[in-house]
Amino acid sequence: MSETKPHQRVNDILLGPLERPALQWLAEHMPRWVTPDVLTGIGIVGSLMTFAGYWASSVAPAFLWLASLGLVVNWFGDSLDGTLARYRKIERPKFGFFIDHTVDAASETLIVFGLGLSPYVSFEVAAVALVGYLLMSVLVYVRTYVTGEFRISYGRFGPTEVRLIIILFNAVLFFVGARAVSLWFGDVSIYDLAIGALGATLIVIFLVSTTLEARRLAKVGE
Repeated sequence: MSETKPHQRVNDILLGPLERPALQWLAEHMPRWVTPDVLTGIGIVGSLMTFAGYWASSVAPAFLWLASLGLVVNWFGDSLDGTLARYRKIERPKFGFFIDHTVDAASETLIVFGLGLSPYVSFEVAAVALVGYLLMSVLVYVRTYVTGEFRISYGRFGPTEVRLIIILFNAVLFFVGARAVSLWFGDVSIYDLAIGALGATLIVIFLVSTTLEARRLAKVGE
């Protein structure tokens, strides 16, 4: 197998003009004992907090705020570890890429499984959303190997925007509570509809993007 191409990060997200300076400032002011590995661990703790908050929301809706706090902690650790490594010039490209994205997959699974264990979204619907997210992750990693371009954002949306949307979604869950709509096959939670539609959209984007990329590669003969 040929060597993997050195990849170029593409992170053209809506919140980039705010996020990038904030991460740079944080990297410059981190204590020396805070290492990229410590930050990766903090990111994992954040995903565990979100999982626990969703799971415990069946006891009291106020635990949804714990889920949202976990997303902020997860952003802090997950987004800052690479920035800190680059700032201190202690990058380990292969190790960092491997750990970062395997941990991301585990964190995504924890967060969505927690949502599926909450009283607001059925586990089956949450699983569909997880499948869609993981398929998009696979597409990103495969395209990185094939094209040398590591595209974090699609349509100006990336992990940071997704976290913010989930935090807003948690606020709706807390203030609005359980709601259902009547369809021809019965009553369905509005949250199941929203998360199911998100999962289906991600799967469609994966299928369309994969088809277009395969056609492009076939034309150039690579």
